[in-house]
Amino acid sequence: MSSGRTTRMGPAELMQAAAMARRFYLEGKSKIQIADEFGVSRFKVARVLETALERDLVRIEIRVPAELDADRSDALRARYGLRHVVVVESPSEAADDGADPENLGEVAAGLLGELVTEGDVLGLAWGRSTTHMAAALRQLPPCTVVQLTGVYDAGTADRGSVEAVRRAAEVAGGEAHPVYAPMLLPDPATAAALRSQTGIARAFEYFDKVTVAAVSIGSWEPGISTVHDMLSDSEREHYSSLGVAAEMSAHLFDKSGRRIGRDLGERCITVEAERLRRVPEVIAIAGGQRKAEAIGAVLRSGLVTSIVTDTAAADYLLTEAEPGPKPALERADPDGS
Repeated sequence: MSSGRTTRMGPAELMQAAAMARRFYLEGKSKIQIADEFGVSRFKVARVLETALERDLVRIEIRVPAELDADRSDALRARYGLRHVVVVESPSEAADDGADPENLGEVAAGLLGELVTEGDVLGLAWGRSTTHMAAALRQLPPCTVVQLTGVYDAGTADRGSVEAVRRAAEVAGGEAHPVYAPMLLPDPATAAALRSQTGIARAFEYFDKVTVAAVSIGSWEPGISTVHDMLSDSEREHYSSLGVAAEMSAHLFDKSGRRIGRDLGERCITVEAERLRRVPEVIAIAGGQRKAEAIGAVLRSGLVTSIVTDTAAADYLLTEAEPGPKPALERADPDGS
């Protein structure tokens, strides 16, 4: 006696199964509604739908845009206890770094559009990816935008973080609080004097109100870390001797995610690490093989809750032995849950 699973479906059964599947999967009708329409029990509807799947009459696909990698995104989110992870395809013809900051920025702009709600305070730190992100923004709910770090070069302020803050505020229709000051100063006294200036002090007052922040990550090597490039050779050697592996918003981290070289922060115009740790949602934007180790270090620091990265960095991060803390699990969800 043959089982029901091998019995061939006749034309009438096929047409009924196709019609029920259309009602259920495409039209969104319930099994009870379908049962009433066809004059059968809801249990019969359930069996027909199950058979339709088994016989390949219905195919269910979970599809995301080709440039996004759902499997790596989910695996990375689970491994590091992050709230949101979006992994994009690395460039097919990768250069030395392999990252595409413009593409990462565009994807991050889409994520920011999802996460920011009306009345939020959005903080933007300096970085090529955050600058690209701001340029790609098309829609934001009304919110205040504040700059979290000084500028890399005062001569390029209007093309960097200052312009990013202005652009985001323009899209959101909210207030902009830029910081017209270098990120790195010669000494702590000069930095303290600048922090007390009216415009900069006003921006700093918003740091405790930031609800969503976007930051970049740099490796401790030329061209990959803004701060590295701003220091003298002797200063670079000093911090390298401490074991610096990563830099984020002028904060330095070793491979384990421990903050080191705290004296550097005294010379910088930047959001303090502990203030950043209190922000409910901190999105890092960074990718590429050369940044992979640095990204891992910052994720282990617990300062970041979400990340937009690429497959090259994700593959490295998914093979690391020690993921580190679960930052997103330790903070309240931005929506209060």
